[in-house]
Amino acid sequence: MASYSRGKPVPAPRPGPNSRSPQNQHGAHGEVGPGTDRPMPSQIMEAAIAGMSAHHNHPNEAKAKTVLKEAVDAVVNSFAKHSHGYGRVNVVEALQEFWQMKQDRGADLKNGALVVYESQPSSSPPYVCFVTLPGGSCFGSFQHCPTKAEARRSAAKIALMNSVFNEHPSRKITDDFVDRSLRDAGSAFKGNSSEENNPATGIGAFKFMLESNRGRTMLEFQELMTVFQLLHWNGSLKAMRERNCSRQEVLAHYSNRALDDDMRSQMALDWIAREQEKPNIIKQELQIAERELEHARLAGRELRFYKEKRDILVLALSQIGPAESIA
Repeated sequence: MASYSRGKPVPAPRPGPNSRSPQNQHGAHGEVGPGTDRPMPSQIMEAAIAGMSAHHNHPNEAKAKTVLKEAVDAVVNSFAKHSHGYGRVNVVEALQEFWQMKQDRGADLKNGALVVYESQPSSSPPYVCFVTLPGGSCFGSFQHCPTKAEARRSAAKIALMNSVFNEHPSRKITDDFVDRSLRDAGSAFKGNSSEENNPATGIGAFKFMLESNRGRTMLEFQELMTVFQLLHWNGSLKAMRERNCSRQEVLAHYSNRALDDDMRSQMALDWIAREQEKPNIIKQELQIAERELEHARLAGRELRFYKEKRDILVLALSQIGPAESIA
């Protein structure tokens, strides 16, 4: 496609985009499934499912956090029951072993099974830690952590729960899932059913995305969607439309494009160009990104989109001057 240069995203029009970040539609919620050689007790699975459902719907934030912690603990405790009588599971080791097991069983992990931890720089508690799973999904410590070790365990807990939940058949994109999703989307946006077969429409593009990812899990699909969320936030999708790139062309191109340092650098350059026309826009966007990341982390949600936004803005800021701390 002529509008692409060596696979880089097309720079967005200047000045910066007015649109706000799209909401992350997939959180740390789902149904439990077998994730180890030994099946999890059914009563623990049911309790975790009930807990996560309650967290979805309960309007009280404090209550929601309590329910989230109980659901995470339920999954972790189920592993402890099969730890040969030791009574307590090392969640950091369990998470690594889980992904190693998946690789040994033939899972397509392009970058290996290594789970990567990243501690947020801090000289005093509470400490924050992020964990990135093979494939790119990111989670963070969701509790108040007095030590760096506890922050790592907290991040591993929420990542382990999501890894296990992601194995359940209901978390895979099937024909039934595609049909239900299209019906829900059509109802929510009052679309015409005939639009589903037209890739130029929003519903048609959504259908193309889902059908192109049949057999993938929700975490895998979310990793892919992170690229498109970032392109939307950065203004690149709008620029591509103005260059007459069709939705289907854009989706087909970026569905096979990994989020890498080259793409991040290009987006950072876009923000540097905006900064020249509208001073302080990077700091303003960084404040927004920091707040979004913190809110999503405490809620136990998948964080890659929010963390990538922050990191791209920090990269841009570092290239125009000393990166200042954002209050």
